[in-house]
Amino acid sequence: MRCRILIAALFVALIFPSSVQSAPNILFIVADQWRACSTGYAGDPNVKTPNLDKLAAQSVNFTHAVSACPVCTPFRASMQTGQRPTTHGLFINDAHLADDATTIAKVLAAAGYDTGYIGKWHIGGRGRLSYIPPESRQGFDYWKVMECTHNYNRSFYYADDDKQKRLWPGYDAAAQTDDAIAYLRDRAKSAKPFALFLAWGPPHNPYEQAPPQFQKMYDPARIELRPNVPPPAAAAARKDLAGYYANCSALDQYIGQLRDALKTADIEDNTILVFTSDHGDMIGSHQMGRKQKPWDEALRVPMLWHYPAALGTGGKQIDTVISSEDLMPTLLGFCNIAIPKTVEGLDYSAFMHGGENPNAENAALITCVAPFGEWTRAAGGREFRGVRTPRYTYVRELAGPWLLYDNETDPYQMKNLVNTPDAADLQQKLDALLQKRLTAAHDDFKPADYYLTKWGYKDRVDATGTLPTKP
Repeated sequence: MRCRILIAALFVALIFPSSVQSAPNILFIVADQWRACSTGYAGDPNVKTPNLDKLAAQSVNFTHAVSACPVCTPFRASMQTGQRPTTHGLFINDAHLADDATTIAKVLAAAGYDTGYIGKWHIGGRGRLSYIPPESRQGFDYWKVMECTHNYNRSFYYADDDKQKRLWPGYDAAAQTDDAIAYLRDRAKSAKPFALFLAWGPPHNPYEQAPPQFQKMYDPARIELRPNVPPPAAAAARKDLAGYYANCSALDQYIGQLRDALKTADIEDNTILVFTSDHGDMIGSHQMGRKQKPWDEALRVPMLWHYPAALGTGGKQIDTVISSEDLMPTLLGFCNIAIPKTVEGLDYSAFMHGGENPNAENAALITCVAPFGEWTRAAGGREFRGVRTPRYTYVRELAGPWLLYDNETDPYQMKNLVNTPDAADLQQKLDALLQKRLTAAHDDFKPADYYLTKWGYKDRVDATGTLPTKP
């Protein structure tokens, strides 16, 4: 018995060095609508992101991270619960996450963590500018939050239990970053570990709201477009991208400030810093805009894990697919906290140390449960289920197979191989994989009305399938 205990202790010491025996802190940063391809380290020739480029070089970079249901509320609910949208029920925007949900902040708080949230929430479901009562804050104590706003230069928030709205000074992401830095400095003095979630609103449209010094960095006429932006969409895409990149560069500067704060407070080594986004943005690719769609510009997100004490600072790129519901269990895995049985996602913490890939098929299940808003049926919107592997995208709509791309030979997804003779065997294999994933997820892939009715949204949505954004 004693021998087994010593062996187990040795294994833990090898996987988690002595410098990380104390519980790690967490700084989780999520931007809104920042697509994976729009960083310097990902190869975008336009955008300037020197701080993120440096962070990527010192982090585990999941180059094929996806937003499983690429729209705001579904991602945020999955981030909090480790569940899929058909399980937690938030598959359209402005829905309410059940107050009794098992969430990451509740689990961390029970394990002795201080918990904080700053910025955009978007799982309250009471209206975008409405007060969020304590029972709906999902375990977060420090609280400077607004449900949702996209006016970044006149941005309000609620602090703690004060029901009066307060105004962030200037560009809200800058002010929120300052507040996060003050939080880090304060909690660095405590013996308790902390978990701070910082949720920026940019670079989500409207794009032209970045501070002037960042707007001056980008001339629409000099923007180099992705090859899948057709000529009719080019002028609008260049204009939008100039503003989009300006917001990205602003946020990049704030990433640098946050890292400096961690170093100054001498807590960087034992802090898990995660940078990601809730979904991407088409911005003219395939002559489309925004999200919800299964193309990479909307589907893929940046995903950096920086934890020097456990992962080092050498950095590495891995093409393993990681998804929205995997964030909660992976964080808990690093913290050596038991993962609740309610969680459906996978724990990648040991994998980042060199262990086995928990995702045996290296694929993510991607969904649009109920198209809404800008993705209406009139605009081409449709329910879909699909799988994204490092190489392939395969998507089925209700009527049958819809999309099949070889992303290695066709990185801009301009040649749909679905139902072509040369791809018949591949399509059959991917369809079988999709069906396996659907079965495991208990997802029968029914029409949107089924889910809208099941979750009580059917009589509340408008003609575009959208829930009310006002009380």
